Amino acid sequence: MITDVRCIVLGSGTSAGVPAIGCDCQTCTSDDPRDTRLRTSAAVCWTDPEGAPRTILIDASPDLRQQVLGAGITRCDGIFFTHNHVDHTFGLDEVRRFNIAQQAPIDIWAEPHTLEHLSRVYRHIFHPQHNVNDSFIAAVEPHTLSPGEPVELFGLRVEPLRLMHGNLPILGFRFEADDGPDWPLPLAWCTDVSTIPEASRARLGGLETLFLDMLRERPHGTHLSTQEAIREAYALGARRTWFVHMAHQIKHAEVDDALPEGMALAWDGLTVDWTG
Repeated sequence: MITDVRCIVLGSGTSAGVPAIGCDCQTCTSDDPRDTRLRTSAAVCWTDPEGAPRTILIDASPDLRQQVLGAGITRCDGIFFTHNHVDHTFGLDEVRRFNIAQQAPIDIWAEPHTLEHLSRVYRHIFHPQHNVNDSFIAAVEPHTLSPGEPVELFGLRVEPLRLMHGNLPILGFRFEADDGPDWPLPLAWCTDVSTIPEASRARLGGLETLFLDMLRERPHGTHLSTQEAIREAYALGARRTWFVHMAHQIKHAEVDDALPEGMALAWDGLTVDWTG
């Protein structure tokens, strides 16, 4: 069986991060460390049935180097991408250090449109034969994801789920194991979401742990607002819901204190594991 499952929130902030450049609002000038937010991403770590440590990343934010150093992450067994936006993909170049440490390419999983984006932006990685110099670049092995078609990885099952980010179809992920701990699995990661299709809603039932988008109090066309996120959390009924992808309009202490029981704001470095 798999053991020692934990999810580390590497970043809990929106695309601009918090503090935001040029802003002197109460959140951006706060001395509460929970109000400092790198771009939203996470790591899921566990020990596989053979006793080997495993780590996968959810997205590769522009802050990836800083995030993995801060979390003490020294290996990467794969990256699962939610979608192709800059704040979720522009850290891919950093995985070259994992290549050196592990002496192997890194598997990446994404939908076709996200893989096309990565191939175009990171031409030097995906088409190294065209590089002028033989330089230090990441080595990756791309794999295509489809909603509802799980990936089995070292005893952990990762199921991609269709979510809507405004008009853009993206992915959320459900993590579970047939032979594993009762907590924090099953776990789902649903960032950058404004609408949850019914087919995906059915697969988001029975969760122990849910990470869910909450941008700000005021409605937004591509993200859940505070009240929308709370309503979705109630509807999905996870044992524990953590909110992520928060803009600087969310001041941690003020909003967190007002949330219903079983719901809380995540913060950078939060680790959810078998201890609760």
